[in-house]
Amino acid sequence: MVNYGLKDKVAIITGANNPQGIGATTAFAFAREGAKVVLVYKKIFRQFDENKTDKNGADRYFKANAENADIVENKLQEMNADYIVLENDITKEDDVKKIYSIVMEKYGKADVLVNNAADGDMDGFDTIEKITQKVIDDTFAVNVRGSILMTREFVKHHGDYGRIINISTDSSQIFAGQITYGASKATLEALTRSIALEVAKYGITVNCVAPGPTQTGWIDDELEKSVIPIIPMGKLIQPEDIAETILFLASKQAKMVTGQVIKVSGGHAL
Repeated sequence: MVNYGLKDKVAIITGANNPQGIGATTAFAFAREGAKVVLVYKKIFRQFDENKTDKNGADRYFKANAENADIVENKLQEMNADYIVLENDITKEDDVKKIYSIVMEKYGKADVLVNNAADGDMDGFDTIEKITQKVIDDTFAVNVRGSILMTREFVKHHGDYGRIINISTDSSQIFAGQITYGASKATLEALTRSIALEVAKYGITVNCVAPGPTQTGWIDDELEKSVIPIIPMGKLIQPEDIAETILFLASKQAKMVTGQVIKVSGGHAL
């Protein structure tokens, strides 16, 4: 077993209420390593058919993101993890400050930040012909503003250890059909490099993980069949694949890795 040096480190992870998601899976990985875990989430309500939530697809995904983090919390309890679950809106400055106030009160420090929370249009309006101001504003509010606000407060409150890991997408540079989502993630990659230079003097590293098509409950059988042929490794990425990469970037071993965007995509979108 690799000793990542994360025991008793405090890891804040946003977007963590979907039990099959990258955020929740990352929380489980940190808990496994003995870290204290802070889960931050906001419910996102979209219509879904309850009768179709027993299998992977949009309905299961929408239901998971509309619910609280009880399932995730139950698993952390089974792991005897030390954790906090917070329902807050990271697009709001006061909420972000409240998150860190609670973390400081309980743990007295923040060691790792994983900016995983994301939003994007699911109704086909994220193209140059159909784009609306609301789609632009809502997407950038979470993916960019929320990540910046969480990062700013982390820099203020970190102790003698600092790791920031942003979550992008492997298609951020060219994402026809989801232009605002892609642009917001490309912005996050640019922020990764710029902020890495600014905070290096504090010993904080800033890196970005760009997942390929990942099974977070969204990809149904039909979509999987169409996606697999364009993934050179021949299979979907799993949330655990992303979580393990995040663990490494958060580890003591990665102390000189900063300003990097690492694709975990099975060769997709290289």
